[in-house]
Amino acid sequence: MDSSAYGASLAGGAFDFLGFLKQPQTIVRILSWVFAIIVFATIVAEGYATTGSATTDAKCMFNQNDGACSYAVTIGVIAFLACVIFLVLDAYFPQISNAKERKYIVSADLIFSGAWTFLWFVCFCYLANQWAKTNVTNGVIADAARGAVAFSFFSTVSWGLLVFFAVGRYRQGVTEFGQTYADPAHDTPYPPYATGAPQGYQQSPFTSGTQQQQGEGSYLPPSY
Repeated sequence: MDSSAYGASLAGGAFDFLGFLKQPQTIVRILSWVFAIIVFATIVAEGYATTGSATTDAKCMFNQNDGACSYAVTIGVIAFLACVIFLVLDAYFPQISNAKERKYIVSADLIFSGAWTFLWFVCFCYLANQWAKTNVTNGVIADAARGAVAFSFFSTVSWGLLVFFAVGRYRQGVTEFGQTYADPAHDTPYPPYATGAPQGYQQSPFTSGTQQQQGEGSYLPPSY
């Protein structure tokens, strides 16, 4: 294996916790984790306003559209769990010695981060649109609604940065693999084919006599 692959050095070294926390990718992933908590926790705790005396009359604070609240909570909870999983994988990543396994992890990070960047952008647009249409504000905490919209936007930016880091790791891994790959056919070259006679070869003593007899060209009939 190379000295580094997909942005991490060879396996076998001691885990540097402080160095891991100082990595830009780790910082952005932790921020994404915090943003996700803020979005879904805010909506769960303060996102439903009671319009009547019964608790069953609680509606989503975003234009009383329960779909907007449900979408934001779902995206936030999944993003929260994904950040935890990828943080563990990032910490364990330098200990993986198999380049294919590293490639699978980086590819999964790239695909998931790209998908959640798009979904967070949709969430931001959805919540902002529904909040702009909200007319009934009785029992609605405006700061909570604005906070959910704002941190949905921040989540879009943070997950976009995670896509950027994942692309860089993927390209680095592909480049290093291509530069260090050697065709096995050229690792053990065969010696050139010898066209002449090997050194120390001596002609058989019977060859010259046989050639002379064949060269006479005369036929001697047997004598009776």
